[in-house]
Amino acid sequence: MMKKLREKLTPVELAWVLYDVGNSAFTMLACSLIPIWFKELAAGHLSSDDATGAWALGVSLVTVIVALMGPVCGALSDRREMKLIFFRTSVFIGAACCVINGFASSWLLFLVVFIVAKIAYSCSLTFYDSMLGDVTEEARMDEVSSYGYAWGYIGSCIPFAVVLVFYVLGPDMLGVISGFISKLVGFAVTAAWWLAVTVPLLRRYKQRNCTERQPHAVRSAFKKLGVTVKRIATEDKKVLWFLLAFFLYIDGVGTIIDNCINIGTDLGLDTVGQVVVLLATQVVAWIFSLVFARLSRKYSTVRLLGVCIIGYFLICLYAFTLKSMLQFGIMAFGVGMFQGSIQSLSRSYFTKIIPPENSGEYFGIYDIFSKGASFLGSGVIAAVKFAGGTINIAVGLMAFFFAAGWLLLKVADRQPGRQG
Repeated sequence: MMKKLREKLTPVELAWVLYDVGNSAFTMLACSLIPIWFKELAAGHLSSDDATGAWALGVSLVTVIVALMGPVCGALSDRREMKLIFFRTSVFIGAACCVINGFASSWLLFLVVFIVAKIAYSCSLTFYDSMLGDVTEEARMDEVSSYGYAWGYIGSCIPFAVVLVFYVLGPDMLGVISGFISKLVGFAVTAAWWLAVTVPLLRRYKQRNCTERQPHAVRSAFKKLGVTVKRIATEDKKVLWFLLAFFLYIDGVGTIIDNCINIGTDLGLDTVGQVVVLLATQVVAWIFSLVFARLSRKYSTVRLLGVCIIGYFLICLYAFTLKSMLQFGIMAFGVGMFQGSIQSLSRSYFTKIIPPENSGEYFGIYDIFSKGASFLGSGVIAAVKFAGGTINIAVGLMAFFFAAGWLLLKVADRQPGRQG
């Protein structure tokens, strides 16, 4: 497989794709076992519904902090030779917090350290996404972006399989090792994989599109950001309408990803069964991301994005009927069909319609709604759960986000500007 990938990609494109393989290990852990470990630590201190609500609020807090940090850090990273420095720092902080979380013994400490790790992870992706215009040509952006998500999904299964073995050996299953060892190994393996697979990009990346360094960097970044936001709001309607559309539909995607285990847990489904289903979903996502990568050679990005959004809309309606593990598996299969493609195509479309020399700044704004995305959706889930509603209703309501996002995407595509 790796040999075929090398034949299709340049060395720097391959290095860029591999970072998706690295960070996806943390993504996989965050949407599967980390919520389970959190609920185990919270047991006896919080009710199941309160623990679900606290987790959802923690995820929402990450989005708020990333929203404040991302655009400014992105603008600073646009300066000559700075993007790699910001990227490397965020990766190291995220991996370090991942290891520290393995030692956390209280639910509050666990949640706080996870929030810091998720913030660093989200910031690293701001810089990573903005590198796409530096590592490939515009004609290849859809395909290379899709390869990133595709191989990220299948690659994350390797460390997760190791983590899952130690989880099965833990007290929840066979009881061969302690819960502390099971959790610590899970976090340590994930952090090690994340760092190791990042090395090729750290060695090969060269910042081609940049702005010159200026004195008073932070103040200049804020000033430049203000000018950019004003330009988007008043002049660049294509970017504005796309960001509004993206804000809605990717929030629904992020909510489902961040709360997938909570959905199964609240339905009373078997924990190991859920994790196996999610592992299978990674394989489905890999296959369909490659399918959409091939389709991107023939069909426009907007048309393929529309297909993904409609697919998610139908998935949310199906969530109203969820009761069994089989139905959970069917929903997970549907999510896997569109999960990687809706994200990769959004990333490449946005790269095409923005000024390449300001990619970090623009992706700082983009990632307000992207990698921490689930602010509104997680808020809806928290509100529904605290009000005594079911998880079926909470997930079903996400359909409104996808319907509105689809309509706004159509508006964006009709606006003048750089074509996506």
